[in-house]
Amino acid sequence: MKKKWSILCMTLLCVLMAAPAALAADGEAAKIDTGDTAWVLISAALVFIMTPGLGFFYGGMVRSKNVLTTIMQSFFIVAMISVEWVILGYAMTFGADINGFIGSLDKIGLAGVGMNVLENGTIPELAFVAFQCMFAVITPALITGAFAERMKFAAFAVFILLWAIFIYNPMAHWVWGGGFLAQLGALDFAGGLVIHILSGVSGLTICLLLGKRHGYGRLPMLPHHLPMTVLGAALLWFGWFGFNAGSALGANALAANAFVASQAAAAAATVAWVVVEWLHNGKPTILGAASGCIAGLVAITPAAGFVAPMPSVLIGLIGGVVCYFAVAVVKAKLGYDDALDAFGVHGIGGTWGAIATGLWATKEVNPAGADGLFYGGNLLTAQLISIVVAYALAIVGSYVLFKIVSAFMKVRADENEEVAGLDIVEHGERGYAQAIMTGSPLLSADAPDMAMQSSVLHESALK
Repeated sequence: MKKKWSILCMTLLCVLMAAPAALAADGEAAKIDTGDTAWVLISAALVFIMTPGLGFFYGGMVRSKNVLTTIMQSFFIVAMISVEWVILGYAMTFGADINGFIGSLDKIGLAGVGMNVLENGTIPELAFVAFQCMFAVITPALITGAFAERMKFAAFAVFILLWAIFIYNPMAHWVWGGGFLAQLGALDFAGGLVIHILSGVSGLTICLLLGKRHGYGRLPMLPHHLPMTVLGAALLWFGWFGFNAGSALGANALAANAFVASQAAAAAATVAWVVVEWLHNGKPTILGAASGCIAGLVAITPAAGFVAPMPSVLIGLIGGVVCYFAVAVVKAKLGYDDALDAFGVHGIGGTWGAIATGLWATKEVNPAGADGLFYGGNLLTAQLISIVVAYALAIVGSYVLFKIVSAFMKVRADENEEVAGLDIVEHGERGYAQAIMTGSPLLSADAPDMAMQSSVLHESALK
């Protein structure tokens, strides 16, 4: 009998010892919300499709002889930066904070991430890793529009990789990873500072360092395939719902607000751009409509989770007008060759969006945010400081990295290579079986380019 009681007591003791662990495991599992997790993973997929969409958006705007190299840049970035993010980027951005400057390398190679629940969240940390990976991918891809049609592929790949490590990762940590700008109180819901200002200003810096394309200002350099550009814009608009609403990191009211704010701003900016272009140039264009929607989405990105729907409309309307004049007037007057208007749309649009966040943000929309100027708060000061920091990092960092890369390899395609087109020179391919005439329908306007291209293609075929 004593033996039976001993066995029973030991069994009961084991059960009691195991109970806390079992309860802890159940509690840990309860923290994962399947709806939130599903929304974040879907949003990650939506943001993923934006980068190939960007390839089409940019690809349709270049001349036919450069369509493949333009798309290739976006496509290759998807692969290269994804690898960098898993190995190093996530650790630098979201690792334990080191004096407000950079994340520690405690999560290098995603060490320790596993299936853990995100701190103060309801999703697995790996879902957050996947979502943020897509942001890290599209940001440097935006830069490529500024130096389109004139940068060597090898130099492009090295520069973009270094840029992601030494410019994107630190800035993302400063704002999203608990760094000093977050401690200052700056708000950036989905990337106006981290993504659009950084990419746009870096793009402007690189296009100035590279110089203008051969024939810029003399030869017509019009889009060769506007339907492709519109397809790319539609994919970007579609994916942007994951970009902004997904940044709520849950299927909740904040995500719904960001979704509506994004649609309202994009629509308002499209209307504003088309109307202003119509008044200024006499004709409304589909390229203007496509550019306008992107300008509105850029402008609302930092504010989407902090502002109400009506301010979103105003942010889009103003963003469409401001970006149009940056592209159609300011660039023409200053004469820089930002080929596909990365700075005019993303740099200027992101700047306006960061300022607008400081004006219209309200805790009524997001209690975790702050009140902007129009709601009695002093958020605008933090926003202006963060804009200055983003500009400084983009300009100085891009300049230094460009000089480093140019010291070891050829960065700029020479005149003959530009005339022939980077598709055949850099990749040995052509986008179309039959070369498409671009620019003016008058052969004489582009005759030197066409003659040189035909010569190089013929020589290549003989080899």
